[in-house]
Amino acid sequence: MMLTKNEGALDRFLRVLVAELLFIGAFFWLGGVWAIVVYVLAAISLFTAITGFCALYLMLKINTLSSFRLGKVQFVVLVVVLLVIGVAGSFTSDFFSKKFFLEDFNKMNDSYKQTLFYTGQNKRPEALENYNRLVTAYPIFLNKYTSYHPFVFKFDNKFNADILKVSDLIIALKEQINAGDLPDAHKKLEFIRPIFQDILKRNGFSMLAVVLVDFHDAMEKIITAADAKDTAALIVIYPEVDYKLQAVEEIANDAEIQAIRLKLNEVYVLAKNGQSELLSAKAAELKSVFVKVYLKRG
Repeated sequence: MMLTKNEGALDRFLRVLVAELLFIGAFFWLGGVWAIVVYVLAAISLFTAITGFCALYLMLKINTLSSFRLGKVQFVVLVVVLLVIGVAGSFTSDFFSKKFFLEDFNKMNDSYKQTLFYTGQNKRPEALENYNRLVTAYPIFLNKYTSYHPFVFKFDNKFNADILKVSDLIIALKEQINAGDLPDAHKKLEFIRPIFQDILKRNGFSMLAVVLVDFHDAMEKIITAADAKDTAALIVIYPEVDYKLQAVEEIANDAEIQAIRLKLNEVYVLAKNGQSELLSAKAAELKSVFVKVYLKRG
């Protein structure tokens, strides 16, 4: 049975564009049932664009067939637009889904690292406080990434098993940490570190990218204090930011990283000298230097 076309050229182009955007959204940003739903919608939009027939239009007695006709030049322009949107949308989605994963990972991993540190120091109150933060943060991370995999993890068949294994290890430590058996808990927490490292390495994350994102989150606190001209708050925040930058410097300490250190120290010196009027501009320089490094190497 032949379908009577009822869509014009511009209408069909827009449907291809919608299908393209839906596909990018499902592929890079969604998981589980929602991804399937959006893939189906993308397929329907693409099918109606290819056939030029819309059943909904038929029911509503709508016909856009004669509304707009494309010349050769216009057709080529629209094809180029589709290609540009496809490439730019895919690149941007890949970059930001990766970045957002690292941010989520570092929020959870910070609680893990603090728990690991304080159990190693045999400091029970601090270890218990950070462990409780970890058992709250990790299920949020786990629930999100067992159902949704950023593109970088889409073909990693071990990913879910690994993050579930980490969950089991964390839960199993509850009694030991509550009872104050911190040295043994510390040894068992150490088993988690290589699992995280293996996940990141086999999926193409550099450890530099991980620590850069971790540093970024702390750096933003400095920038906020600088913009508010709050020298006292900036001085209090500095040790945390300095510590996070040291982690970056342990992995790479070339001229680009040294430029970040220079700008950070300049902001700190201004705060110590009470030069609050100059803080915001100098903090902007710090952020600019960091962004250049992150876009290139993150």
